[in-house]
Amino acid sequence: MPVPPSTLAPADDETTTGQGSRSGLMVLCGVALLILAVSLVGGNDTSADSSRPPLPAQPGTTASSAPPATHGADEDEPALPRSKPVRLLIPEISVDAPFTDLAIGDKGQLEPPPAGNTNLVGWYAKGVSPGEKGTSIIAGHVDTKTSAAVFARLDQLDKGDKFQVERADGSEATFVVDSLETYAKDEFPSDRVYGDADRPEVRLITCAGDYDHKVKDYTDNLVVFAHLT
Repeated sequence: MPVPPSTLAPADDETTTGQGSRSGLMVLCGVALLILAVSLVGGNDTSADSSRPPLPAQPGTTASSAPPATHGADEDEPALPRSKPVRLLIPEISVDAPFTDLAIGDKGQLEPPPAGNTNLVGWYAKGVSPGEKGTSIIAGHVDTKTSAAVFARLDQLDKGDKFQVERADGSEATFVVDSLETYAKDEFPSDRVYGDADRPEVRLITCAGDYDHKVKDYTDNLVVFAHLT
């Protein structure tokens, strides 16, 4: 499967960022929404095929092969009306970032946020908005060619930590972290991550693991599971 068209090829002499010995321009994974897959990829070498997880369902829908993971969802959980997110605030890891809409490109993958902006997160704008009932997808860069990016410290969150999403209607949705889970890309549990929920939930997604220079891709994905509180 080709990588997203908006990525850039890394040079051979990139500097090491705060994520360790990782080179190249690491960009938000393409989320193929007809065969929805998460893979934060680096480089624009279209001859390199990134390791993709198995075929999942579209965010906010239930995959047919398994029941959705709702993390103890309660039908009485409060939900907010649909409203576009405008800012993500994660005090524990000093994230204060605006949102950009993410859409599906002509290759069937979720297009990444602009690679030159290290302090920007994206959400799947045709899916569930943060605070609505269901599963909302938020993703961001872990690093870039020159520096750490918005989700560089995402792995430092703990269960019980809270974060906020400021919304266009003036409301603020507060979420509490349920768990952090890291998956090898060839073992990505799509139903668990993308399955619909009976309460408002959010998935924060970025790269994790080692950077494989041969395939220009990270080995893992980090997913933060959280629910509205």
